[in-house]
Amino acid sequence: MSIRLDTDKAILEIALDLSVSMPAKALYQRLIQSVARVFPCDAAALLVYNGNELVPAALHGLAPELLGQRFKPEHHPRLQVIMASRLPIRFPDDSQLPDPFDGRLALDTERELDVHACLGCSLYAEDNLVGVLTLDALEVGVFEEISDEQIATFSALAGAALRNVALVEQLRQAQAQQQAIAQELVQEARRREGEIIGNSAVIEKLREEIRMVAGSDLSVLITGDTGTGKELVARTLHMESRRVSAPLVHVNCAALPESVAESELFGHVKGAFTGADGDRMGKFELADGGTLFLDEVGELPLGLQAKLLRALQQGEIQRVGADRNLQVNVRVIAATNRDLADEVARGRFRSDLYHRLRVFPLVVPPLREHKEDLPVLAGYFLEQAQHKLGMELVALHPSALQAIMQYDWPGNVRELEHLLLRASLKARQPGLGKVRIDVDHLDLGDGATAPLENRSSQKADTPAASSAVPEAGLTKAVEAFKRQLIQQALDEHQHNWSQTAKALKMDRGNFYRLAQRLGLKS
Repeated sequence: MSIRLDTDKAILEIALDLSVSMPAKALYQRLIQSVARVFPCDAAALLVYNGNELVPAALHGLAPELLGQRFKPEHHPRLQVIMASRLPIRFPDDSQLPDPFDGRLALDTERELDVHACLGCSLYAEDNLVGVLTLDALEVGVFEEISDEQIATFSALAGAALRNVALVEQLRQAQAQQQAIAQELVQEARRREGEIIGNSAVIEKLREEIRMVAGSDLSVLITGDTGTGKELVARTLHMESRRVSAPLVHVNCAALPESVAESELFGHVKGAFTGADGDRMGKFELADGGTLFLDEVGELPLGLQAKLLRALQQGEIQRVGADRNLQVNVRVIAATNRDLADEVARGRFRSDLYHRLRVFPLVVPPLREHKEDLPVLAGYFLEQAQHKLGMELVALHPSALQAIMQYDWPGNVRELEHLLLRASLKARQPGLGKVRIDVDHLDLGDGATAPLENRSSQKADTPAASSAVPEAGLTKAVEAFKRQLIQQALDEHQHNWSQTAKALKMDRGNFYRLAQRLGLKS
């Protein structure tokens, strides 16, 4: 009767242990202590099966150094027999199979005592072998009074304990892996994005405004023609903010169908609508602690604008179909190519939301307003063309640069990038690794001569500056471009330095010194 009561109490304790969170080592040790308290044994061992060996997880009455050892089943016949059976195994007292724990009892200071009674059972979780439980005693026949039912109960609980610990460990490893991947992606994004390229006054002013507001949590509204680089500005704001280690979540509002826009932004619960097979987080929850970039925010329907306003004002969202609110900590950056003030006047955009988003406005200038940055940008894209097309050198003829400077770039920087990439292909000659782009290779089209008011209305999805800088940095890119221009001009004038200096409109002495610094003249 006493054994039965002890068994019930131990089973209850183990069951309660399984329901709470505790370190694996503590759970294993409590389990083995419960086994030793209920069953008449001098030693007990809980071993975890990892696919090709058994690893001691908890011991009772055995030498502590065993915790650092590994038991390969093929080297231990008794363990092999236990693992091969779903039922408890009682080994005969005169069994010829060596016991792995002979001479390993903690009470045996001389390490000479052999085990005389041995019982073992395999541990399963959902038909998967997860470990082995062994009991050893010096007294012959001591395990005969233990029923298979009692052993089966403890083995089931032990199997569940091993399974739970394994699942927790898998989750921990998966989380660590995801965190490592996320950190690597953040680092990669930093490496790739670099800085906005350009030295003009308007670009310097934009940089200064970004630095001014980046460290705050103020909402920012980025405006500018389509393709002027609003997304690049948003990424730069996030990278220079205190939220840089948290996610930057991008939402293209123009691409959101009205029927699913609310779910995309705020999430939904299972059964909220047809096709909602499970709970889903929205973009606000994904960006919690980080930054939410609402691109083309002017395209949001009026009904959704009211819910967006509430999220911005109170920091609360509600999943579609849910009956409770969720608190989120999100910094919102919005961008649009529309005139939102005009949209408000026409009743197509909420005035209160407009002012909530426009706490700090940023205007990204079109490329035609900072043409002095064209040589630097062109030099960067020429270097990119070399790598993409596998060329040794891609150079730009001075006349081609002049044509580029005279064009008004309705498609902004991305148009420049694509034009130079196409021109590099057109200028490439079979068997030659060096390419020179002439005016004939540029397809500037009618935009080169169209009236400015017509050209400014043309749109293209481009950034205001390149989405990255060369690994060597901006200075190296400028030097590389200068080196290319000088080399082209020298080729053009049969390496006559005086004529080349005159063609480049440079003082001859300054030209010589520049060429020496760039490694073109000894």
